[in-house]
Amino acid sequence: MFNLKDITRAITQIASEKGLQPEMILSAIEASLAAAYKKEYRKRGEVIKAKFNPETGDLKFWQVKTVVDLTTVRVVEEEPTDGLEGKNLEIRDERKHIAEEDEEDLLPRYNIDRHIMIDEARKLEGKDKKEINLEDEITFPLESHDDFGRIAAQTAKQVILQQLREAEKNAILSEFENKEGEIVSGVVQRFERGNVYVDLGRAIGVMFGNEGIPGEHYKSGERLKFYVIAVQNEPRLPSIILSRAHPQFVGKLFEMEVPEISDGIVQIKAIAREPGSRTKIAVNSTEENIDPVGSCVGQRGTRVMAVNNELGNEKIDIIEWEEAPEKFVANALSPARVTYTEVSPRREIRVFVPEDQLSLAIGRGGQNVRLAAKLTGWKIDVRSQSRPEEVQSEGVSVATSEAEAPEAVTSAVPETNEGTPKPEETEAKELS
Repeated sequence: MFNLKDITRAITQIASEKGLQPEMILSAIEASLAAAYKKEYRKRGEVIKAKFNPETGDLKFWQVKTVVDLTTVRVVEEEPTDGLEGKNLEIRDERKHIAEEDEEDLLPRYNIDRHIMIDEARKLEGKDKKEINLEDEITFPLESHDDFGRIAAQTAKQVILQQLREAEKNAILSEFENKEGEIVSGVVQRFERGNVYVDLGRAIGVMFGNEGIPGEHYKSGERLKFYVIAVQNEPRLPSIILSRAHPQFVGKLFEMEVPEISDGIVQIKAIAREPGSRTKIAVNSTEENIDPVGSCVGQRGTRVMAVNNELGNEKIDIIEWEEAPEKFVANALSPARVTYTEVSPRREIRVFVPEDQLSLAIGRGGQNVRLAAKLTGWKIDVRSQSRPEEVQSEGVSVATSEAEAPEAVTSAVPETNEGTPKPEETEAKELS
């Protein structure tokens, strides 16, 4: 018989180590005992369940059959077979039926070891005819055994390990499902095919090569923060997908550093990012007396510096969000100073800046105007106020994938023969 103290102690210890409920451990033990019993004493096709009471040591077994009728299963008459040749024919016939079920989506095949017809179930002694319905499970008590052979014991071991792995995985996924879209802290564990595997405590997350910050080098044992992109339950795929390049990673870092954001007083309206280089973030305040930009910068820049240090000195522009597109675009081109704008009804805006601000507004390689277009969702055309008819190289950008190659869309800017927008297409606004 079982040593009850050892069984109870083992259940408690395993539950504590793996972070599982004791009921899950007990369920895994019962599944393993049922598998061993089936291996040693019953047929392969039967469904066996076990019930173990750790307080009393009682162990009981049942065979389970599902109530069916001719509308839920199909009955296939077996042809008598003799000898090895007949056995091979039976195996081939079974494979044929399985293939047919897969291809034609047929009803399940009736199996006397797993199914019981509803009429037969209602004739069983002690059963109420009205209480028995299709798909109900009927249990048949079996003789109890607590001695199993070596093969049955090995089967039980495999089942319990599999059950515990599944239970642990489900518990971890359940815990991290609530952290999707949040920041977690982890230790870099190993590198494999350009991917970084991170120890998150109870789980291992993976950051694919394109989710890392360009130019950032990771070391084993280094503790970093990561943004949880997705938590998925796929057997052959990583469960927890991490990122440091995601735009929302910056937003969540600010949420951690700025109490006004976590309290909802300051809102992050939009983020545009080129990881490792530059990020623009638009913020707005729900209260008039709160400066959203100042709240994010912090006293002497302490808050933005904390975010900046986590990103590896990535440059961060914090701008104030405006409902009026011309003001929002002008802010987005910060630190450049905008003189006036011309708004087109096709969600395009032409921005004019002083000559000495032109390179600042466009940015190196067109980065500043490109990020401003992504942030605002508008097509932006930056021009010098002293040369309004001249299209600037890398000075045009859109809020789509085309923004990666702004020079390819410069010819799409609508112009008249004089090189200026048509009066009916634009609305000029000077910014004070």
